[in-house]
Amino acid sequence: MTLSFDAAIEGRTIRCRIGTDRALKAPVFCYSLMAANRPMSGGVLVRSVAGYSEVALPDLSAGALHEVVLEHVDPEYRPRNRAWLPLGPYLRHAGGVDPLPPLPSGVISGEAPEPPPCPGLRLVPPPQSWAAATGVADARGGFSTRSHLLDGVEALAGRLNLGPFLRGSLALRLHHDPTLVAEGYRLEIGAAGVDLTHGDATGAFYGGVTLLQLKATHEGMIPCGAIEDAPRFGWRGQHLDCARHFYRPETILRLMDLMALFKLNRLHWHFADDEAFRLEVDCLPDLWRKTAYRGEGELVPGVFGGGIRSGGSYSKGDVATVLERSAALHIGVLPEIEVPAHAFAFNQAVPGLRDPGDNGAEISIQGYAQNVLNPALEATWDTLIPLAEEVAGLFPMRMLHLGCDELPPGAWEGSPLVTALKAREGLAGRDEVQGWMMERLAGHLAARGIRPAAWEEAAKGAQGGIGHEALMFSWTGQGPGIAAARMGHDVVMCPAQKVYFDMAHTGDADDWGAAWAAFVNLEETVNWSPVPKGAEDVAHRIVGVQGCFWSEFTTADAEIEPMIAPRILGLACKAWEPDGLTSGPRLRELAGALGPVFDTAGWTRHRTP
Repeated sequence: MTLSFDAAIEGRTIRCRIGTDRALKAPVFCYSLMAANRPMSGGVLVRSVAGYSEVALPDLSAGALHEVVLEHVDPEYRPRNRAWLPLGPYLRHAGGVDPLPPLPSGVISGEAPEPPPCPGLRLVPPPQSWAAATGVADARGGFSTRSHLLDGVEALAGRLNLGPFLRGSLALRLHHDPTLVAEGYRLEIGAAGVDLTHGDATGAFYGGVTLLQLKATHEGMIPCGAIEDAPRFGWRGQHLDCARHFYRPETILRLMDLMALFKLNRLHWHFADDEAFRLEVDCLPDLWRKTAYRGEGELVPGVFGGGIRSGGSYSKGDVATVLERSAALHIGVLPEIEVPAHAFAFNQAVPGLRDPGDNGAEISIQGYAQNVLNPALEATWDTLIPLAEEVAGLFPMRMLHLGCDELPPGAWEGSPLVTALKAREGLAGRDEVQGWMMERLAGHLAARGIRPAAWEEAAKGAQGGIGHEALMFSWTGQGPGIAAARMGHDVVMCPAQKVYFDMAHTGDADDWGAAWAAFVNLEETVNWSPVPKGAEDVAHRIVGVQGCFWSEFTTADAEIEPMIAPRILGLACKAWEPDGLTSGPRLRELAGALGPVFDTAGWTRHRTP
C-alpha cells in the first residue's frame, strides 16, 4: 500500500491531505502537535493525550485525497513554522497500522553566507586578557610535549578531526603555578614554542583547548602573544532533554565534545518527564521498562512525534560511558528527575501514587491530565526517596536536580488527602504544598550529602520552598532567579528568551523550532547580562549560565545540531568572559571564523544570517 501525506499552516489552522492507492475502511489518523488539538473538519476526535490525537476518518477511496483541518485547543498556540505541523503521523485501520510519509523535518540548511572579516584573536570564548606580540607560531604540524595532562585534548582533537595536535614539533612546555585560580591558565605563545602555566588539571586542559581552537581558526599559524584566562562562572552548562526524544549515547558524547571545545563544564541530563523515564534503576524497574518506548499499544502514546513506536532507555553501562567521557573532558553531569509535576509516565507505570478520592481535573500546560505526584501518600515517599538516592548515587557530582516546574493550575484541589495535609501542616495553596514537598525531599538528600537543585518554581511557598542550599535554575526570565538569590539561593541563569536553543532562530514560517519565549538569533545569545542592572547586591549568588534544549519536536538526533550551532558560541561567551566583552556583531564575526571548525567536526550549523 502506498500512502501520501502533506500539511500546511493556514492562519491558526493546519490543513492536512491524506491519500491512499487502495480503499481503506474506517481509518484513524494518529499524529502529534505541539499541544492539545482537535479537528475542525474532515474527521472526529476519538482520543487525545496532550498533543497526541486520534481522528476517525470516513472511508478512504483509492486515488482520492481526503482533507482534515486541525487547530490547537488553546488559541495561544498559533502555528509558527514547520515544527508545528503533524509529527509522527500514521494510520490505524483494519489491516494494522501504517506510517504516513513524514514531512520534511529540522532546519533547512542553505548556502553559508559569506562570513564577515574576523580581525584579532579568533577564540571562543575570548580570553580574559590578550596581549599581542609580533610574529606567529607555526603549529600546522602540531605541538610536542612530555606532559600527559593534555592527553584529553589530544583525544578530543582526534574525535573532532582537528588533529594533529600533540604529534608535531612546536615545543609546548607545561608549568604548575598553585597560585592560579581554579580552571585558570596562562599562555605565552612564541615562534620558538609555547609555555602553558596552570593551577590545576582543568586549567591545563583549557589551555590546551585554547591552543587547539587557535590552531584551527588561524590555519595553524597562531599569533604570538600572552593570554591570561580564567572563567567568570563555575557553572557553564548545557541541558539536553532526552525524555521527549531518545538520543543515542553517541550523540550525548558528541555534544560533550562540542561543549568542551568551548569550555562548557556541566551537562544537565534531563531523562525524565511526562513522556518517559529513561534511566535504568534497580529500585523501580517497571518505571523505565514500561516508559522507555511510546507509541501504538504503549502506556504513553506517540506524543511529540513518537509515531508508531520510538524511544529507548539508558543502561548503567551507558551512564558509565557518559561519565568516562565527561571526566576526560572535565565536565560534571547533573541528572534530573521530575517532582511533583511532569509525572504522567511515572503515574502510568507506577500505580498507587494518586489519591483514589481525587476528583480534580487539572490539566498541564502541555495538555496532560494526572501528571502530578501526590505528597500526602506515604507510597509516594516510599517510591521517591529510594529513586532519588539511587539516581544521585550513579553520578559523582553528588547533586540531583528535582525538577519542580510547571505545576498545573488546580493541582491537588480535588484530593481529600492533600486537603487534610494542608490543614495539618498549615499550607494555604498548591504552591505551599509543592514547597513543603520539595523541602522534605531536598532535606532527605541534603542529610546524605547530596545537594538538591531545581527549577525556579521550587522557591515558592510561604515557608521559603525547597531550602537546603538548593541550586536554582531561572528559566522563564531572570526575575525569579534574582528573587531566589535574595532568598539565599545560588542561581544558574538560563532565560528562555536568550539561551533556549529549541527556540526558532527567526520568525520565518520555513524555519524550525518553538516560539513561546522568543525567536533567538545568534546575537541575542549575548545581548543580556547574567547579573542584570539592579541585582548587583546578589551578584555573588549568580554562579552560572546554562543553555537548554527541549526536544518536543525533535524526530532525529541530527536535528539538534543546527539548533545548537552556532548559538552555543554565545552561551560560551556569557558563561566565561567578563560581562559585555563580546557584542552581537563580534559574535557574528567569531561564528564565521568558527564555521569551518564546525564543518570539520561534522557538526551541522545554522547557516542563515
